[in-house]
Amino acid sequence: MGLTSMAVLLLAIVAAVLLFALTIWLWPRLGRKSVGGVLGRVGMLLATQLTMFAAIGLWANQSFGFFASWADLFGLEKGEGVVVDHSAAHTPVQVVGVAQLKGHGTVPRIAGKVEKVNIRGTESRISSPAYVYLPPEYFQPQYAHKTFPASVVLTGFPGTAEALYKGLHYPQTAQKLAKEKKMQPTILVMMRPTVAPPRDTECIDIPNGPQTETFFTKDLRKALAQQYRIGDKAANWGMIGDSTGGYCALKFAMRHPDSYGAAAALSGYYKALQDPTTGDLFGGSKQLEKENDLFWRLKNKPLPPVSLLVTSSKQGEHNYADTMKFIGLAAKKPTRVSSMILDSGGHNFNTWRREIPGTLQWMGSRLSA
Repeated sequence: MGLTSMAVLLLAIVAAVLLFALTIWLWPRLGRKSVGGVLGRVGMLLATQLTMFAAIGLWANQSFGFFASWADLFGLEKGEGVVVDHSAAHTPVQVVGVAQLKGHGTVPRIAGKVEKVNIRGTESRISSPAYVYLPPEYFQPQYAHKTFPASVVLTGFPGTAEALYKGLHYPQTAQKLAKEKKMQPTILVMMRPTVAPPRDTECIDIPNGPQTETFFTKDLRKALAQQYRIGDKAANWGMIGDSTGGYCALKFAMRHPDSYGAAAALSGYYKALQDPTTGDLFGGSKQLEKENDLFWRLKNKPLPPVSLLVTSSKQGEHNYADTMKFIGLAAKKPTRVSSMILDSGGHNFNTWRREIPGTLQWMGSRLSA
């Protein structure tokens, strides 16, 4: 029986109820002051709690799609995703720390390095930290006078930027692919989309609130292009994100094709979510709400000249139907759309690690230096 099957959930619920009832019935009989009685009570309590937690965990997994199968749960799914193309066609940056990539040597020009920076937005008035990965080639003499493409990499909400290199291994994967000549050397800017914590702004310029969209589409690019050898054209810039970060990546490219030429959404969604963590995002403006609905944009706005990649899985992801709908609407010139659809994979790091190599190769083929 599969992890997400109703039969498994019902079995866990029945087991929890039966064990609870059995514990109540046996409790007086295990009341003897003996080692056996004490161990019996402890065992019954542990068994009851384990089955209750299992039932709750299975229900939560069905509701939110964290894991698609037992293999996914235990990290045994290893097959990488395959990209399918559907296309018809004072310095604002302050370096505050440097870290070598573990396991890749200690000489920067060999291993590359990660710099922690603080970015101050002159237009948005937002300040946010980021981790900038500089590939080994950035320090090599033959690249001394060349600019590099850059990809902003976003977490979901709430997320931490550190997870992008500690858990999802973006720099390590990019370095390996570049060494194997499967992608061009690319600067990665790793951030969380929550630049006004603890509020989830859904990457919107909120009326009388945080101007997150302005920060990412104007301030961030300008600041980093001044600090590093990055091109200043949209063709030099891409964005990758998972979950909330994926929605932000698609939206920025579609709404600002003059800022980002390519965007990839891993397990992303297509309309801004509103809940207690977001508050009022649109200030009562129905038009602003429509403008941030990607399906509405595809139906009512001219298609932008950008490249988009979306990912999902047939089993385990709740965005599968919406992703197929998005592909059908967006795969028309001048927009180029690609997809990566797994047979099985949930809303979790293990699934995204399977999708990242293909995503980075795809992004490398869409950006220019």
